[in-house]
Amino acid sequence: MMTPSIAATCFVAIDLSKSKWLVALDAPHLAKIKSVRLDGFDTPGLIDLVRATVAAATELCGADQRPVVCFETGYDGFWLQRLLSNEGIETLVVDPTSFLVNRRARRVKTDRVDAEGMVVLLKNYCSGDRKAFRTVRVPTVAEEDAKRFHRERKRLMSERTGHINRIRALLALQGVRHINPAMVTWRKKLDGLETADGRPFPDQLMREIVRSFERLELTNKMIKALAEERDEALATESERFPEHEKAVLLEGLRGVGRHSAMLLSAEVFGREFKNRRHLSSYLGLTPSPYSSGDVERSQGISKAGNRPARTLGIELAWCWLRYQPQSALARWFRKYTAERPGMRKKVAIVALARKLIVALWRYVETGLVPSGAVLKAEV
Repeated sequence: MMTPSIAATCFVAIDLSKSKWLVALDAPHLAKIKSVRLDGFDTPGLIDLVRATVAAATELCGADQRPVVCFETGYDGFWLQRLLSNEGIETLVVDPTSFLVNRRARRVKTDRVDAEGMVVLLKNYCSGDRKAFRTVRVPTVAEEDAKRFHRERKRLMSERTGHINRIRALLALQGVRHINPAMVTWRKKLDGLETADGRPFPDQLMREIVRSFERLELTNKMIKALAEERDEALATESERFPEHEKAVLLEGLRGVGRHSAMLLSAEVFGREFKNRRHLSSYLGLTPSPYSSGDVERSQGISKAGNRPARTLGIELAWCWLRYQPQSALARWFRKYTAERPGMRKKVAIVALARKLIVALWRYVETGLVPSGAVLKAEV
């Protein structure tokens, strides 16, 4: 983003909610910050307000004014940024966790205070203070849509686990533990089912169990359909999955499955990183030291990055030890833990995950296979 001239800029910050939008305006013709409340999702009113503010500032100052708008990322995603950008309005999406917060015991927090504070930070940011807040990279529509494959799968898998646990709990109420909810022949198992004390199974409880099984079947069908859509998107080089080549490269490594390859490609490797520290920071795998006076200690990893990718990185590290035992990273892990008898492997695996993600990043960017790693074609 080019730094605009502060004297020829109208700054706009929007505090978004489902019912109301509070817009804070700071323009050259205004003596102080102005707040305007709009109905939620009133985009025509917002655009008219921004343009009217720019027109009034241009008329007063005699120089063409330009608007700069910002809002926090969150529930509304990026559609508003795309809409305003299409209207020729420069728009920044801000990471709300990057704001400095007043540490008073009871700080004042209202929509007006938040919006006015954001517009001040926006002005500082455009003046060159890049520490005022952090902006969020806005993905393309195709990049954003490609993430739905693994995100919907995660939700469906969680629903399936919930249905299975519920069925087991309902059966356990009557002492029945021999029925596996994952079996496709569950209807036959329920016919003539008796409780552990020899009574006929209660009618209403049985109906609830049958409905739970039907919900489980529907969830399994959705998971299967989603897997077919995912495979189709990866098999054809189309816009449905922009990072197709990187996913294919990752899947070619032994120990990396299709789901893992597509998740890493969509969530992580579709972005640009300056160096390995930048990549580790995005995943929240960098250390968080605490040093004050004579006190120095480690607080562990920051956990401030992409949570799905960080979780997968830990899982991949365990898989890497199993399927790539002769790789340089696996040998390093065994040596590192052997030299430190008190070191728990659950702690050391985080370091391996950080090194592994960096190695995979170099692999998809440069084609450099991780040292000692085996490709599936070589197995």
